Amino acid sequence: MKIGTKISILFLTLNLLSCKGVAQETETKNPSSEIEFSEIEKDYIPKPIGIINDYGQVFTESQRTELSKILYDYDIETSRQIVVVTIDSIKPYNDIQKYAMDLGQTWGVGTAEKNNGLTIVVCNPCRQIGIATGNGTELILTDEVCKKVIDEKIIPEFKNGEFYSGIKKGVIELIKKWK
Repeated sequence: MKIGTKISILFLTLNLLSCKGVAQETETKNPSSEIEFSEIEKDYIPKPIGIINDYGQVFTESQRTELSKILYDYDIETSRQIVVVTIDSIKPYNDIQKYAMDLGQTWGVGTAEKNNGLTIVVCNPCRQIGIATGNGTELILTDEVCKKVIDEKIIPEFKNGEFYSGIKKGVIELIKKWK
C-alpha cells in the first residue's frame, strides 16, 4: 500500500474515532443562542460516512477519491473541515440552508474550539444547494461569499450537467477565499 493511502486510512480512522457521542440531559437548560431543531427533523439527518457523503450517488468512485484527497489534505494542513453531502430529498425540511446548518451541527463539522466547519449540501432532484458555516468560519466565508461561489462557480457547471466539476470548482474557490 502506498504511504499516501496509509495516511488517508489512518486519518479517516482517527477522524471517526474522535466523533463525540451525544448524551441526553435531564436538567432544565437555560435559553441559549444555539440553533435548535425538532427531534423529528433530527431523525432525518443521516449518519456521516466520511468527508464525502454521496447519498445521492452523484459522483463516481474516482471523483469521490479525488475530492476526498483535496478535503483531507486541506483539513490536515489547516484543521478546517469541509464536508460534502449529496442527498435525494431534504424532507421534512423546506429550506436546504437550514438542513445544511442542522446537518453540520449534528455531525460536529469542524473543530469544537474554533467552530471552523463548512458543510456543502446538494440535493440534485430538488435542484438546490446550501452551504452552512460554523461561527468561526462565517467571519471569512460570509453568506455573500458563499452565494457568489455558488452562483459563479457551482451553478454554471450544474447547468451543464457537470455536478462533480461544479462541486470541485466551488470547493477550490472556497479554500482560496478561506486563506
